[in-house]
Amino acid sequence: MGRHVRRGIFFALLAAFAAPAPAADPLLMLLLGAAREMITASIRSHLAEPAAPDPAPSASAYRGTPVEPEHVRWLIDEGFGYLSEAQRQEIFDSLHAALSDPRNAAVRAPMIEYFAQKAIAVREAQARLSRLSQSEKELLAADFRKSVASLPDDEQLQVVGLLRKRLLPVPEDLNELLLAALQD
Repeated sequence: MGRHVRRGIFFALLAAFAAPAPAADPLLMLLLGAAREMITASIRSHLAEPAAPDPAPSASAYRGTPVEPEHVRWLIDEGFGYLSEAQRQEIFDSLHAALSDPRNAAVRAPMIEYFAQKAIAVREAQARLSRLSQSEKELLAADFRKSVASLPDDEQLQVVGLLRKRLLPVPEDLNELLLAALQD
């Protein structure tokens, strides 16, 4: 298969497993269905054609994968957009070093897949949280306060620190509500 088809399949599979079907928006389900049909048609047309030699992998792609550093950076920017640019760069640098390490050759593709799943899950969770009404956010903050109150004092302080630094994957307004709930 061509490089673009593999990439399309890779991202389609990531999108298909990003959210449970019952929780997905009907419009999203329609779009995913259309995308699935387009991919299926593309695969059929490529299977019907004589096999062309695969192009050489890009020199910048991680060895043994079609994934390039730009794709990983895009995943970080999309999935962790709530973090500062410096924090996202730190994540990229760390992940890039791990993916470039020859000792990780056997686990490179699963590492990318796992990270992509987590980045998409974080992005989807943020989207769902941002769609909550104000009253739902307030109820969530009250439940959060109860849950955090059951933690040891040092862990409570860590949670407050994470909220202050905006390191939790929640929308900004919800972050403020959660922080206020813990400081009451």
